[in-house]
Amino acid sequence: MQKIIFPSMEPSKQFCPNSTCCARGQIGAGNIVIHDRKRERYRCTCCRKTFSARRGTMLEGLRKPTELIVIVVTLLAYGCPIQAIVHAFRLDERTVASWRDRAGAHCQLVHQDVIETGQLDLQHVQADEIRVKGSKMVAWMGLAMMVKTRLWLAGTVSLTRDRTLADRLLQQARRCAEPLKALLVLTDGWAAYPGSIKRAFREKVKDKRGRGRARLCVWPELHIGTVIKRTQKKRVVEVTRTMSYGSQEEAERLLQQSKGGNVLNTAFIERLNATMRQRLAALTRKCRQSARRLRPLETGMYLLGTTYNLCWPHHELSKIGA
Repeated sequence: MQKIIFPSMEPSKQFCPNSTCCARGQIGAGNIVIHDRKRERYRCTCCRKTFSARRGTMLEGLRKPTELIVIVVTLLAYGCPIQAIVHAFRLDERTVASWRDRAGAHCQLVHQDVIETGQLDLQHVQADEIRVKGSKMVAWMGLAMMVKTRLWLAGTVSLTRDRTLADRLLQQARRCAEPLKALLVLTDGWAAYPGSIKRAFREKVKDKRGRGRARLCVWPELHIGTVIKRTQKKRVVEVTRTMSYGSQEEAERLLQQSKGGNVLNTAFIERLNATMRQRLAALTRKCRQSARRLRPLETGMYLLGTTYNLCWPHHELSKIGA
C-alpha cells in the first residue's frame, strides 16, 4: 500500500483558536509557533495556549493515524461498504460509521461556508428526488444542482415525500443564489415543486412608506419548467414538457446560456442521482448495507456531495475559480 505523505507543520497558516486571545483569527501574524512536532501541537505566543493541528477538523480528538482515517473516508466517498473496510483494516464497524458521520458533518459545514454564500448566478437549476429503500423504512433524498457548472447545490433527507421536503430543498438552493437574477428551474411532475420554488425565490417589497408589513414577491425573472416522462416496460415512450411559471422564450434563452440542452430536460440532475447511487453504498439497489436511520444518509450525502464539488476533477467545475 502506498503511503500518503502529508505536508509538514506550517505555523504561518495557523491561527489561535482561543476565544479570549487578542490575536484570535489572525493568520500569518507570527504569534503561532510549533510546540510539539511528535504530537503535532502549536502554541500561541500571545496567550501561551497550545492547541492541536487537528483542531477544527474531523480528525480532532481521534487517536488513529491521519493516513488511515483519510484512506477510510476516501473509500467511503467512493462507495465502499463499511463491512469491506472493517475486514480490510481490522477496524470496528462503529468506528468506521463514526468517521463517516464526522466527515459528513464537517463537509456540511464546508458546504455552508463555501457554497451557500448567496453569490452564485445560477441561471439554470434542476431538482429531483431519490427513493431510498432502507432497512424497514423508505426515505426520500432531494437533490438540486447548478447545470452551468454541474455544482451540487442542495440536498435534504426525509421519511416522507411531501411539501416540507421540497421547501427545505429549494430554500437551501436559494441560499446559494445571487438575488433577483434570471433563473430557470426544471423539475419532474411532482406537484409540490412549483409552489416550493415560488416560496423560495421571492423577496420582500415595501409598497408604501411608514408602518406595515412588506409583501413577498416572486422574482420577476423566475421561470419554472416541468418535464414528465411516461414509461412502458421500463422504457420512456413519451416526454411532456410544460412551463409551470414564466416565459417559454426566456426559458429557452437560459437553456442556451447554461449549455443545458435545446429543450426542457432533467438529464443533468438524473445523472447526479446516478452518481449518488453509485458512490453512496446505502443507495445501492438490492444491497446488504441498507440504511436504518436518516442521519447516516444525510452525512453520507454531504460527504459525497462535497467531495463531488471540491475534490473530484470536473471539466465544468474547474471553471468556477477561473
